[in-house]
Amino acid sequence: MTQSLPPIIIKNLGLQDYQNTWQAMQQFTLQRDETTADELWILQHPAVYTQGLNGKPEHLLCPDPQIPIVQTDRGGQITYHGPGQLILYVLVDLKRRKLGVRALVTLIENSIIELLKQWQIQAEARADAPGVYVDGKKIASLGLKIRKQRSYHGLALNVDMQLEPFTAINPCGLLGMQMAQLKSLLAKHSCPSLDDIGQNLAQILQSQLEQNQTA
Repeated sequence: MTQSLPPIIIKNLGLQDYQNTWQAMQQFTLQRDETTADELWILQHPAVYTQGLNGKPEHLLCPDPQIPIVQTDRGGQITYHGPGQLILYVLVDLKRRKLGVRALVTLIENSIIELLKQWQIQAEARADAPGVYVDGKKIASLGLKIRKQRSYHGLALNVDMQLEPFTAINPCGLLGMQMAQLKSLLAKHSCPSLDDIGQNLAQILQSQLEQNQTA
């Protein structure tokens, strides 16, 4: 018989400082126990570069001095966050959901791919570089931290943002990688609001996590 889990909580937090949000994720993860509900946080960040644990300085090419650089504790290399980019942080108890890290990454990638299908956008994941790609360009980045089998950090989906700051880095350590965003791919449609897209994606991921639990 499958263990009954508390419902996943979805929170829409709006525009939030990166450092404060990172600390809030750490606190949540440290303080949670086996009865704590998993949470998905929908938000945006002001302009910031974040460098992962494995980040190599050579991937930071010519950054804008007005944009701070934060050394963070997620996996992966350097990336950029800014207004108009959807952030979805995934605070999940992997042990309770019987999920490995690779399986969680796949669920997140598949959720983004399913979201984009709603606009007939063909997207794919890559085995060698986590994230989601459209026509060889990267539209979504992933980076997770696992502490005591509980995840935090998550995904960043480019919706309607300034892409120029990505040209100052090798995004996620990928030399010459070009970035895509949803607005540019919706020539025949108006781009939905970031809040609506975030709620939609969070609900898709929530459903994927719940289906995995009952599989």
